[in-house]
Parts: sequence; structure tokens; C-alpha cells
Amino acid sequence: MQFTKMHGLGNDYVVFGFSEIPDTDFGALAIRLCHRYFGVGADGLIAVLPSDSCNFRMRIFNSDGSEAEMCGNGVRCATKYYIEKMMPHDDRPAGDNELILDVETLAGVRTVVAEWRADGVGMMTVGMGAPILDPPSIPVNVAGDRAVEIPIKTSFGTFKATCVSMGNPHAVIFRDEDVDDSPVLTAGPEIEKHPMFPRKTNVEFVNVISETELKMRVWERGVGETLACGTGTCATAVAANITGRAGRKVTVHLRGGDLFIDWTETGEVLMSGPAEFVFNGTLVGPDLFMLSK
Repeated sequence: MQFTKMHGLGNDYVVFGFSEIPDTDFGALAIRLCHRYFGVGADGLIAVLPSDSCNFRMRIFNSDGSEAEMCGNGVRCATKYYIEKMMPHDDRPAGDNELILDVETLAGVRTVVAEWRADGVGMMTVGMGAPILDPPSIPVNVAGDRAVEIPIKTSFGTFKATCVSMGNPHAVIFRDEDVDDSPVLTAGPEIEKHPMFPRKTNVEFVNVISETELKMRVWERGVGETLACGTGTCATAVAANITGRAGRKVTVHLRGGDLFIDWTETGEVLMSGPAEFVFNGTLVGPDLFMLSK
């Protein structure tokens, strides 16, 4: 099995491409390959698969083997992989242009606009769909039409979270102190598994720099702290807007780099950012991985 290591702003993945649906336990494979010491090392595993209705289908598995509904950084990596490694050459533009692709995910179809240049794919803008604010649909166990600034009691204190789903659940917590000093590694896992969240949750700790700039750290459900999270960045932008902290267009500074979010007047969230190849490799045995040239 050939694989490619990729990342979106440091949020890294082991990516496989298949022309036919394989008989593979991707969850078990993710646990083995994503291990930082005994595997390739990654936040998750992505399978790029054929689709009956879209350009391709993306399945994404966290490092603990659980399958995620959607991932913003992952869909950019999957799109770059598909265009540069799987798309027929005749389908690519002759010169600098845009490629528009539809991607099937567990959270629905996502449309990606990719810059195409002579040296490959540049920045990508993903139509992430409309945010889900209805508590039962996020899901979060609170009453009312929205879960805004709800108190969450933990052994590290009480945190006020605004909950948003971008196809997967997020609890966004705005902090006065620098997020570099926030209890991401301690409170994050406790909030992730809090009984208020029946499917667990991703947790974002956020500073507001201005109406157009946010700074964020993220504890990802089923993974731990990552350097970036695309859906979390979108959820954070929406939460900042509905709580009156920021406008509809923001730059979000993450530990791995910046993402650009536009919550359009039509209700869709657009996310723009890069994806990068790291290396190609071959899975040659249960515990042995050899880099290819």
C-alpha cells in the first residue's frame, strides 16, 4: 500500500488513494500508522475513494481510530492529493486557473475551489456549508435555540462555551488571558468527554485580537492538541460573530499558521488555506515503513 504524508498548517495525515473501495479496517490502520513512535506519525488517516456523485469521497479517521464526520484541513489535503495524484491529466487546466471539485463526506458534499498553477495546487477555498446552531443537532444537551456562553463545570474551573457544529461538534471558549497560557492540555480532554456532549466535542480556546483577527488553540476530539483545525476555525469565527466579538470575515492565527474565514451573507462559511505534501512511502509490513524516493 502506497501512502503520502501531508499536512494542512501542521495538522498532519497519512493519505491513501484508491480507485476501488478496499476491504480495509481504516480505524485499526489509523491507530497503527498514526502512532508518533511506532508508526508514520499523524493526527489522522485519510482515504480518498471513488464517489458515485462527486469527484471523490473522503473518509477521515482520528489517531484513536474513530471516524470523523468532516475535517477542514483534511479536505484540503485530500483535494490536493486527488488533483495531483489521481485526477486525469485531461481534466486539469492548461495554464493558471481554478479547479472546482465536489467532495463527498459524512457531513455532506463540500465544494472546493483550488488554485491551479504550473507547479501544482496553491491555496484552496472550501465551502464548509452553513453552521449548525441548534443544540440537539450539534449535539449538546442544553435547552433553548442556541448554546451560547453555556457554563461547563470541570475540575479546572467553570468555562463558558459557545457551541457550533460544522458537521462535527465544537465548544468555543473565549479567554482573556493569552491562549498560550490556557489549560488546553488539562481542561481540553475533560471538556471533550463532558456528559453535555453525547458525541464528545472538539474544544477551542480563543483570544480576540480585533474584529478581524482571532488567535486559537484546539483540543481535537479523538486526537489531542493539534497545530490547526479547519472546522474548529470555522466554528470559532461563527461563535465570535454571534457573540458580538468579531465580524463575518476573520483571520484566525493557529499554532501551524493562518486560516481565512468568511461567513457569507448567504449563510455559508468559506475557509481558505493551503495543504502540503511531506513525503511518499510504502507500507511493506505490519510495523515497517520505508520512504520512497
